[in-house]
Amino acid sequence: MSDLFDRLDAKRPPAEEKTAQPDPAQKLLDWLLQCGKSTVYTRDILIYGPHSLRNRESMLKSTEVLVRHGWLVPAKTNPRNKRERQWHIVHKSVVHPQLAK
Repeated sequence: MSDLFDRLDAKRPPAEEKTAQPDPAQKLLDWLLQCGKSTVYTRDILIYGPHSLRNRESMLKSTEVLVRHGWLVPAKTNPRNKRERQWHIVHKSVVHPQLAK
C-alpha cells in the first residue's frame, strides 16, 4: 500500500527539463546577421547588441569564437584608439546559421 505522497506524486506531470541557454556567440551571430551592417565596431555591440554581451569581456570572447568560425574578419584598428576594434561581417548562404560545437 502506498501513502498519500506517493499517490499525489504519481499524478504530478513529469518535471520539465531546463532548456540550455543559447551560446553567447550564437546570440551575437544572430544579431550581426540581423543588423544589416557590413562592418561592426566594439561600441556597436556594447550599446546595441544582445544584453548578455554588453560587457567587454564576454563580447570579446564571443567575437573571437566568430572569428575562428569564419563569420567575422578583423579589420585594421585605429592607432589612436586601440580599444576600439572593428570586424567585417561575412554573410554566408545558410538558412539557419549555427556554430559548430
